Amino acid sequence: MNIDEQVQTLAANAHQVTTVEELKKKLESAVADGRQLRIKLGLDPTAPDLHLGHSVVLKKVRQFQDMGHRAVVIVGDYTARVGDPTGRNATRPILSDEQIEANARTYVEQAGLIVQTGDAMLEIRPNSEWLSTLSFADVIRLCSKMTVARMMERDTFENRFKKGVPIGIHELLYPLMQGYDSVAVEADVELGGTDQTFNNLVGRNLQRDAGQEPQVVMIMPILVGTDGVEKMSKSKGNHVALLDTPDEKFAKTMSIPDEAMANWYELLTDIAPAEYNRWIETDPMEAKKQLAGWIVAEYHDEKPAAAARGEWERVHSQRELPDDIPEFPIPIDLVRDGKLFLPILMKAAGLCSSTSEGRRLVEGGGVRVNGEAVSMATAAIAPVNGTIIQVGRRKFVRLRV
Repeated sequence: MNIDEQVQTLAANAHQVTTVEELKKKLESAVADGRQLRIKLGLDPTAPDLHLGHSVVLKKVRQFQDMGHRAVVIVGDYTARVGDPTGRNATRPILSDEQIEANARTYVEQAGLIVQTGDAMLEIRPNSEWLSTLSFADVIRLCSKMTVARMMERDTFENRFKKGVPIGIHELLYPLMQGYDSVAVEADVELGGTDQTFNNLVGRNLQRDAGQEPQVVMIMPILVGTDGVEKMSKSKGNHVALLDTPDEKFAKTMSIPDEAMANWYELLTDIAPAEYNRWIETDPMEAKKQLAGWIVAEYHDEKPAAAARGEWERVHSQRELPDDIPEFPIPIDLVRDGKLFLPILMKAAGLCSSTSEGRRLVEGGGVRVNGEAVSMATAAIAPVNGTIIQVGRRKFVRLRV
C-alpha cells in the first residue's frame, strides 16, 4: 500500500485520530528514514484475563505491525499500583505485588494470540523500569505540568467530585504516569479506547514539553460487554476472555442482546456493515450464531467453531444435554430426611454463590432437574444417582450418590 492507502486503512474504524495529518507525516518520515514507527499500547495487569474488548486495539496494533512498524506494549506493573480511575465511581483497590506479577505474566501469552511477537516487531516494557526510579522531586516536576482545573475536566473525576465521592490524590497521578510512559519509550503513536482519550492526550503534552515530537493519538471505539450496556470488563463480569474455551466463547456470544450485535460485528469482524445488518434484520438468531462462530474460528479454527455451535444447539435449541457433565458427589451432611434442598445443593456444587441466590434462581424458573423446571414447592429432591441439575443455560452437574 502507498502512504495514502495506509492512512485510510489505519484510520478506517478509529473513533478519533489526533491527527490524521500527523499520522501521514510520521508514516512518510518512517519510509524516508528507513525506520519503524513505535506504536504504544498500555495494558495494566489489574486482572489476569485479556478479553475481546482488548482485541479491538490489539488488532489495530497488528495492522501497524503488518505495515512494518514496531509495537511497544507497556505492561503497567507500576500504574497498576494506582489503578486506572477511568469510568470508576469509586477508588480502585490497590493490588499486591504478587497479584500484579501473576497477572502481567499472562498478558504476553494472551496478546500473542493477535499481535506478532518476534523481537523485531514487539517490544514489551514494564513501566516500573522508569517510574520506580523517579525521585520525589521528579514527581513534583511531573505534577507541575498539569493544573487541577485541567485534571478535573476529566469526566470521571468531575462526576465523582459533584457526587461527593472521595478521589484519592494518587488517582490524579495516573494520567501523568501514563503520559510519562510515552516520553520514556518515545512513542510515535498511542492506541487506546475512547475511555483513554484524556490519558493519551496528556502523553502528547508531556512529550512536547520534553522536546519530543508529540505522538499521534488513535482512539478506538469501545466494545460493549455481554450485557449489551456496559463496557466489556472483567470486573463487571460481562467479558469474553481470549483464553475462554471454544464452547465458552460461543455460549457467551450467544447471550448478548440482539441490539449489541452490530457493535460486535463492526469491531470484531471484517464483514461489511451492509451484509451483517441484512443478516441481523432477516434472521437475528442465525446472525448471532454466525458471529459466535466467526469469533471462535478466529482464535481456535473452523473445526472447534463448528463443534461449539453443535454443542450449543444440542443444549439450547434441541434441549439435549452437553457431552461432558461434571459429577458432584453428594456430601452426606446435605441429606435431610432422605431429601436434598436444591438451593443448598446448588451452592455446594458451585452452581450459585449462595443459598439465597439459589432460592432466587429456583423461584425465577431457572433451575431444572432431569429437564423439568422446579419451584420452591418441589425444591426438595431425593438423592438419586445420575440426577442432572441444570441452572440457567450453561451450568450442569450430575449427582453421584
